[in-house]
Amino acid sequence: SPSLQGVFPATFVHLKKAVLTTRGQRQTVAPLEDPTITEVSSTLQEWALLWKQLYVKHQVDLFYKLRHVMMELMDLRRQLLSGHLTQDQSQEVKRHMTVRLDWGNEYLGLDLVPRRDFAMVDEDRISVSDLYKMGDASRQRHGDPGRLPVPHHLLVNLKSFASSGVGEDTDIFFSLFDLREGRSLSEKFMVRLNKNGGPKNPEKMDRLSTLFTDLSNKDMKRDLYIISQVIRTGRMLLNDSKKGPPHVQYRRPYGCAVLAMSDVLQTISELKEEKDFVLKVYTCTNENEWYQIHENIIRKSSTKYAAPSSNYGLVISLQLLRGDLEQVRRENPLLFSRGVAISRKLGFPDVIMPGDVRNDLYLTLERGDFERGGKSVQKNVEVTVYVIYADGEILKDCISLGSGEPNAPEHRSFVLYHTNSPRWSELIKLPIPVDRFRGSHLRFEFRHCSTKDKGEKKLFGFSFTPLMREDGTTLSNRSHELYVYKCDENTTFSNHALYLGLASCREDLSSCPSVPSGLVFQRSSKETFWISTQLSSTKLTQNVDLLALLKWKAHPDRVLDVLGRLRHVSGEEVVKFLQDILDTLFCILDDNTNKYGLLVFQSLVFIINLLRDGKYFHFRPVMDTYIQKHFAGALAYKELIRCLQWFLERSSEVLRHEHVQEALRALEYLFKFIVQSRTLYSRATCGMEEEQFRSSIQDLFQAVRLVLSLDGRSSETLLFSQAALLNSFPAIFDELLQLFTVQEVAEFVRATLGSMPSSVHVGQSLDVVKLQSIARMVDSRLFSFPESRRILLPVVLHHIHLHLRQQKELLICSGILSSIFSIIKTSSLESCVQEEVEMMVESLLDVLLQTLLLLMSKGQSQEAVRGQRCPQCTAEITGEYVSCLLSLLQLMTDVHFQHLMETCPSQDELKELLMKILCVFRNLMKLSIFPGDWNILRLLASSIILSTAQFLSAALHKNFTDADFDFNVWNSYFGLAVLYINQPSLQLENLTSAKKEKVLDRYGDMRVTMTRQLFSMWQKLGENKVHFIPGMIGPFLGVTLVPQVEVRNIMIPIFHDMMDWEQRRNGNFKQVEAELIDKLDTLVSEGKGDENYRELFGLL
Repeated sequence: SPSLQGVFPATFVHLKKAVLTTRGQRQTVAPLEDPTITEVSSTLQEWALLWKQLYVKHQVDLFYKLRHVMMELMDLRRQLLSGHLTQDQSQEVKRHMTVRLDWGNEYLGLDLVPRRDFAMVDEDRISVSDLYKMGDASRQRHGDPGRLPVPHHLLVNLKSFASSGVGEDTDIFFSLFDLREGRSLSEKFMVRLNKNGGPKNPEKMDRLSTLFTDLSNKDMKRDLYIISQVIRTGRMLLNDSKKGPPHVQYRRPYGCAVLAMSDVLQTISELKEEKDFVLKVYTCTNENEWYQIHENIIRKSSTKYAAPSSNYGLVISLQLLRGDLEQVRRENPLLFSRGVAISRKLGFPDVIMPGDVRNDLYLTLERGDFERGGKSVQKNVEVTVYVIYADGEILKDCISLGSGEPNAPEHRSFVLYHTNSPRWSELIKLPIPVDRFRGSHLRFEFRHCSTKDKGEKKLFGFSFTPLMREDGTTLSNRSHELYVYKCDENTTFSNHALYLGLASCREDLSSCPSVPSGLVFQRSSKETFWISTQLSSTKLTQNVDLLALLKWKAHPDRVLDVLGRLRHVSGEEVVKFLQDILDTLFCILDDNTNKYGLLVFQSLVFIINLLRDGKYFHFRPVMDTYIQKHFAGALAYKELIRCLQWFLERSSEVLRHEHVQEALRALEYLFKFIVQSRTLYSRATCGMEEEQFRSSIQDLFQAVRLVLSLDGRSSETLLFSQAALLNSFPAIFDELLQLFTVQEVAEFVRATLGSMPSSVHVGQSLDVVKLQSIARMVDSRLFSFPESRRILLPVVLHHIHLHLRQQKELLICSGILSSIFSIIKTSSLESCVQEEVEMMVESLLDVLLQTLLLLMSKGQSQEAVRGQRCPQCTAEITGEYVSCLLSLLQLMTDVHFQHLMETCPSQDELKELLMKILCVFRNLMKLSIFPGDWNILRLLASSIILSTAQFLSAALHKNFTDADFDFNVWNSYFGLAVLYINQPSLQLENLTSAKKEKVLDRYGDMRVTMTRQLFSMWQKLGENKVHFIPGMIGPFLGVTLVPQVEVRNIMIPIFHDMMDWEQRRNGNFKQVEAELIDKLDTLVSEGKGDENYRELFGLL
């Protein structure tokens, strides 16, 4: 029906919410959806046309690759639109989208898209410098997002164990083994199965899985194996019913399976779900070799194990997960809801994370040597392990055979058949509470398991070891040879004091040298038992020096010595006890400030600098939390300021240079302690001694200024101290802002920066540090306040101006300028920045133009940049400075341009300034400063040049027309206009219709605007037009070649005007005519100009 109107079919179309934005006279409609979705939609539409052309051009490989990427993008877009993703998942999907978008744009030769947080940026809301940096970062990324190293976690799930030969209950243990180092990397994961192969606990059906956590990239490159050991529980000999009565159960080794991670890693890395693997279970032919059966299987020592009769064995599934454990929990809720066991690394991960509370003692029952004891055959030895507290109570739930099963009060080892020298190498975990560790000991009871009718287990000896030494340190991480004491089945251990006084090992003999012969327990001199221990504890230490510090009150006379020894304690131990150590240091400081002040200060400096190490860097937040919530030293600030000033005053002394530099490197956290201490004192006393505190900070800054004002060229020691001070200085601003106003802190900083020698010859290395310090100051929170920028900007600009004048350290200077422009551009969106821009124009414009002219001339002659210490190419550093100049021009308003023209002292200087700007612009048109795919940046640069040219044309007309006419300036201006209109990036006819529409929406046709401006300036020349006839005929004809009707219509009257002026002067226009015909002839013979163009000049 003709009366019905609308979109067809109606069911397929829906209206999107949108927002209307106005730019000048144009209005743009943008959908209110995620910008990444909008970008994907428009990009896919653009790619679709090019994709079909790839097929036509027979670029089959790229055709299929692009199709695959387009399908992926549609799928990712669908996921994002669904609205069912978590925040982390959305970020990950966007990351995948942008990687694919950038890849496709690069391969199709399309424009590079600058982004921030995966979304396209609005170039009107950021500085040109920021846009340049984004483009540079995108080019270097090439679609590969540089991600931080993340831990890996291996999920192991036991699906089934099919071994027809067992027929008894079995314990299956899984662990990760590093073949190259010959040691386990992880705890064991334990699964208990019944004789039918099902889980002993029916609730665990389909829940037999573990996560081996915190595997670093380094771990994944190790020679790793998944080891699975099968221990059966039943008769002594599987096929011999005579050996032992059926009611007596022995834990006996059955078999072992191995899987090389190198064989499966690539497969499981690429998959997002679990992948099944079948492992053969090999049995041991000689039980004396059981302790190393896994290594024999890996090395294929086939004489030491027997292959199974069938391929049945263990069926496991593996999956590799990435990210920190909390993130993995969030992303895999189903996995954790079914009760996955966590199996940790033995020892700590590469990066120790704060809040990781552990107190695990890993005990390995290594081996034993026992006497035959009058028997005709060798013994079957079983070891029972107990953890016993000081009061004789056996600690419950303190022995773990493996994750996945509850802890037990005792552990019975497996039994090796007929050997007096058994080697078990059985690892168990003892998760003993910290408060029960002191005073507890381990007791190992040895029993011979008879296989005669009664099947008795006869006690024949025991060993023991305390968990802590007399000095309070724990059992060290190594192998321990323990003494074996004789006993029999009638022995009771109700009074453990009877044996605790004996020596447990050779080291103990020194403490109890003479053992009376009448004691209950006699040592068996020919029998020994070996264990090894490894402590993974965030609460206990094996370090004597650290323990002495924490218990300093027990020996107050040794405090000086104890403080001096702190720097010899390993970093791992220090970070474990960070809060306790800090509390102790401030307690000692309170006890006697005069005596211990300097040593406590140096100890504090040592700890602060330790946290600068990459391994312990994650503990900085722990230090921050300590300062904010636990630190209670309200008087400490006085001593910390005094010590810091003491070191500053000795910064040139050679003997103390190491201590001085360490103190200066720790400046940030020293100030955190000073500020928090002062805050606590002020809170407790209602602000007493405020003047004294302010005065002491003034004195401290006076000392800082003095150090920086000294000439360090004659003293390397002083130079290093100055460098350390400058490096740390910007980190203290945030702390000062807590106690002082923004203006006060800015004045401190201004005076400090002002105290540095203005000369750029103070030594190149210090020069770099000085500029790096200024760079960090510009990036700090302090500089974001307009009231501080008014104070700091002049001194920053002064230092940059000096370096640019000398052409030194150009790369660092460009970085500082980029940051300044970024901050001021952001501020300009909300407040007036006229005063700051004025400062920058006065200080920078001329020197920026000079720098660019030098760089561009060097770029053309391919010389290296003087003062450029990095191996960056000239083009890159030129790009940095071009973006800085454009950023400045973008911020300038007509008020700034007017002021600039008015403040030029003479006509000659104004001419020089205009010539420099026009020359730089002309070079920008000629040289390809920005790569071809940076079209967004090229268009923005053209827009800024156009608006600047409008300001310049007014100054040109006002100052260099009529009597003051200057041919060179006018000629330079016309030359720029011609180059500008002919820029390849402005030729909209070469763009796709969608892109053309985008450019017209944002900027309009800039060629037309510049052509109008050129026509207007030509008209203002008046009688001086004759100076450009016939010289400008060729260049102006070049403009008419632009296939844009309006540009041609504006330019044609100029040629009429030229004829008219020559007619007036010479009575004819033969010169213009000859030049026109000559140039047109050349252009037509070169094949330039379309049909319309020829018709146009036919009319002319």
